[in-house]
Amino acid sequence: MVFKPQQDAYVLGVGLTEFLKPRRTRDYVELGFEAGVKAMKDAQINYDDVEMGVACYCYGETTQGQRIFYQFGMSSIPIYNTNNACATGSTGLHMARTMVRAGAADCVLVVGFEQMQPGAIKAGWEDRPSPMGLSVDMMRESRGRDDKSPRNAQFFGNAGREYMEKYGAHEDDFAEIGRISHEHSQRNPYAQFKKAYTLQEIKDSGMIYHPVTKLQCSPTSDGAGAAVIVSASFLEKRAHLKDQAVLMAGQALRTDDPSLYSGSAMDLVGFGMSKTAAQDAMKEAGVTPKDIKVCELHDCFSANELILLEGLGFCEKGKAHEMVRKGDITYGGQVVINPSGGLISKGHPLGATGIAQCAELCWQLRGWANNRLVETDVALQHNLGLGGAVVINVYKRADGKKNRKLSDEEIIKNSDWDYNPATVAKFITKADADKVRSRKNRSEYAIADTQEKIQARL
Repeated sequence: MVFKPQQDAYVLGVGLTEFLKPRRTRDYVELGFEAGVKAMKDAQINYDDVEMGVACYCYGETTQGQRIFYQFGMSSIPIYNTNNACATGSTGLHMARTMVRAGAADCVLVVGFEQMQPGAIKAGWEDRPSPMGLSVDMMRESRGRDDKSPRNAQFFGNAGREYMEKYGAHEDDFAEIGRISHEHSQRNPYAQFKKAYTLQEIKDSGMIYHPVTKLQCSPTSDGAGAAVIVSASFLEKRAHLKDQAVLMAGQALRTDDPSLYSGSAMDLVGFGMSKTAAQDAMKEAGVTPKDIKVCELHDCFSANELILLEGLGFCEKGKAHEMVRKGDITYGGQVVINPSGGLISKGHPLGATGIAQCAELCWQLRGWANNRLVETDVALQHNLGLGGAVVINVYKRADGKKNRKLSDEEIIKNSDWDYNPATVAKFITKADADKVRSRKNRSEYAIADTQEKIQARL
């Protein structure tokens, strides 16, 4: 592996599958293949251009990444398999950017995917200490034991309760976040849920753990996302793609500091590490929270979104609920949070979540998200996992310009698509796959029946 001088990294291509209820209607091999093909098609590359692969997933066996990547080609490149809780997808983005900036690769393909079980997330191993064991003990010591509610709902619900106790927020403020998320999701073709609800319907949807009701919780999901991360020199050779390339201008992956065990319910869900990571990433990108007009925030529960409006610097201490009440987290307000619908509505296939956030913000900055566009020249992504890890990405357009709304006709004319993938979700065709699969190291045995499954869905 030859290392070259440090250089900027760009997101050149992205691809998503629809996010689905986890009913085993599609397996991870097929989902990851579709997302990867779409990302390479979007970047107008062939798998022979890819020098490194990163697979991102939480549920499954070792080397599942190879099972997906071998379908593109068996070129012997390094393939990493990552698991960093709900921040797994963005951890893959962090690894890709680090490798590109260090000169270890000019083109990295990141594929995040998940095939989950229905219902609340459960521990996978019962015969060894849980990485969350001490956090569970701390939660029970400070807030009491509740064996009836899902564990993660308790963690984030308690954080919401603490915010209410400290600053006077009301349960309606959390419900309003859920209402906005579902309203936004109507315009995202990849979202698991696309239905709008009234505030009262959100409140009446069934209490999971006060103050969070069912429609304020992210569902478990099946789905996949992929991104192609490239160097400045790689992009320079493809100057015609600069309009769609997105600069990874600032980035930080952080884990918990000692405040995790302070006894605060907010600190127990990563408030401290999110705040530090956001400050570090924005400093590297040369921006402030006031510059951010669009943000994909890890709203696994509405309570997490509310407390992190402060944690990410969008408001003063204790003022997050006032932002919600003034409409400052949606169109026409200070910053549009989760134009995709967020985890609450879009769904939460853990390994794919961070990639989906990246895709949404790339489509925003390109001007492709023309049914939900936020005018801006910078975007922020926040992806959090308990245990813990958080990744912040700050994105800018590669050409330094502000985005503008492009028509579908403009997008089709200047891309390799015959439709706008930001507003329409379609399955890939055999021709799509053939175009991006390796020309030198293709294995039909490795692809097995994946293409036939996808063709049957067309």
